[in-house]
Amino acid sequence: MIKTGNPVISIYTEMTPNPETMKFVANKLLYPGKSIDFPDEASATPSPLALQLFAFPFIKSVFIASNFITLTKTSETEDWQDVIPAIKQFLKEYLEEGKPVVNEEELAARKVESTNEVAADDDDVVKRIKELLENYVKPAVEMDGGAIQFKSYEDGKVNLMLQGSCSGCPSSMITLKAGIEGMMKRMIPEVKEVVAEAE
Repeated sequence: MIKTGNPVISIYTEMTPNPETMKFVANKLLYPGKSIDFPDEASATPSPLALQLFAFPFIKSVFIASNFITLTKTSETEDWQDVIPAIKQFLKEYLEEGKPVVNEEELAARKVESTNEVAADDDDVVKRIKELLENYVKPAVEMDGGAIQFKSYEDGKVNLMLQGSCSGCPSSMITLKAGIEGMMKRMIPEVKEVVAEAE
C-alpha cells in the first residue's frame, strides 16, 4: 500500500555571482510569484522560515522568492561547503512538514509589498519602468538569486533597491549600470540614470 503524505522535497544549491550568497532551490513553490527580503533577523518576523534560518549563527540575510531562498553569510564565517549540508537538511525537513514560509497576515500588517506592481496612480514613465523590470530584469536577476525593486523615479533618475544576492554583490553595480541602465535608456528615453538605493 502506498502511503500518501507530504511530498518529498529536494533542495539543490546554485552559486551566485556574490561569493557571500548561496541560492537554495526547492522542487516546491515557496512564495509563488513574489519575493521578500529580510536584511536582518529583526525584519524577519513575518516569516517563520526566515526566523529559523537566522538561528544559524553565520546567516546574515535571507531572501525568499518563488521557488528558492538566497542566503547571505557573514564574511568571516565558514566556507559554504562546510555548512550547505546542514542548511539543505533543515530546509528539506521544514518544507516536508508543511510549515509556513511567510505569514501573509503579519506581512500585511507591516505593509511590506512589492513595488514593481503597476499602481493606478503611476504616471506613464513609471508604468513602463515597472513593466520593464517585471518582464526583463526580474527573470534574469532571479536566476542569480536576487531581486531588484523599484523605489522611485524623478527627473530622469530611477532609484532601485537590490535584494538577495544582488545586495552587496561585487558585480551588481556592473549589472545595474551596464545592463539595466543601458536597457532602460534605450527602451524608455525619459530615463537618464539608474541608481541603487541602500536598504
